[in-house]
Amino acid sequence: MVKFYSHAFNYDYQWQNVTLAFWLRYPNPFASHVLAVDVLDRYVDENGILKTTRLVLKKGKAPKWFPENFLKNSEAFIIEESEVDPKNKTMITRTKNLNHVRVMQIEETQIFKQHEQNPDWTACKTEARIISRFGWGLTSRIEGFGQSTFIANAAKARKGMQHILQKIREKQASRAPFLHQV
Repeated sequence: MVKFYSHAFNYDYQWQNVTLAFWLRYPNPFASHVLAVDVLDRYVDENGILKTTRLVLKKGKAPKWFPENFLKNSEAFIIEESEVDPKNKTMITRTKNLNHVRVMQIEETQIFKQHEQNPDWTACKTEARIISRFGWGLTSRIEGFGQSTFIANAAKARKGMQHILQKIREKQASRAPFLHQV
């Protein structure tokens, strides 16, 4: 069985700032589990779409009920592939873990686009599939753990993005031209 997660959220920030915040989101106080991020490949294709592949190292933890000694290391490498289309103001990201995949694989897709009714906002849709092939009667329990952990981490990720977006807003405000009052 597979567990699913879907969530829609609107950022009260323009698309340009949300996509910038996405690239600047680590480090932030809500992502202490992210240990390292490295760009593996980045280019602009013939249609003007920026394509990036990054490798992210995160630390995690197994639940207390999980059999000991099955995971030698709780760190996981995550591959993140993204496509940024500045013309249509959309960004699509896809992530999945590269190790511990038999225990649990998490595949996440996020779509960021300019909000349809308010161009000063950015709509974000997140979808994830949590899959375990562990067996031993623990598959459903592992997927449930993965789903609840993903939900909690997604909320932290939104807080982290908000944190970075606020810093961007403050930086932009400090560069605003001084207006004299009459």
